[in-house]
Amino acid sequence: MSLHAPTVLLVEDDPNDARLVQRAFSRGAAEVSVLRLQNGDEAVSYLRGDPPYDNRHAHPMPAIVLLDIKLPRRSGFEVLQWVRTQTDFLRRLPVVMLTSSTHSADVNRAYDLGVNSYVAKPESTEQLNELVQLFSSYWLAINRAPATS
Repeated sequence: MSLHAPTVLLVEDDPNDARLVQRAFSRGAAEVSVLRLQNGDEAVSYLRGDPPYDNRHAHPMPAIVLLDIKLPRRSGFEVLQWVRTQTDFLRRLPVVMLTSSTHSADVNRAYDLGVNSYVAKPESTEQLNELVQLFSSYWLAINRAPATS
């Protein structure tokens, strides 16, 4: 993996879901580094660059955040709201909700808070692999991302 591979910040508390997403990315054609955090507080600390994430060489700013809604300590909604209220480049950071909820109230709330995309977790490994391929093609190759500094 190259030192300049984009970082995807995966905020997911379920170890099985996280492992499946990480495996799908590792099978994909795009070179990407997937960093997993397990709760909303860790995500905010990482994005702020708080210790132990203060070394941006070792813990680079992500190109995009994949965020579950139901997280310990701070929900995905709370993380998203925090990101969108920042006064620096973080407020423009692409955030995709990747969650099991298909409730329209959750979808609407995520968009009201400024999510860039809302995706329901696929039910099969094949569907997840296809989703990750499409995700990588669009968000990491086609999409023009904002500056991260």
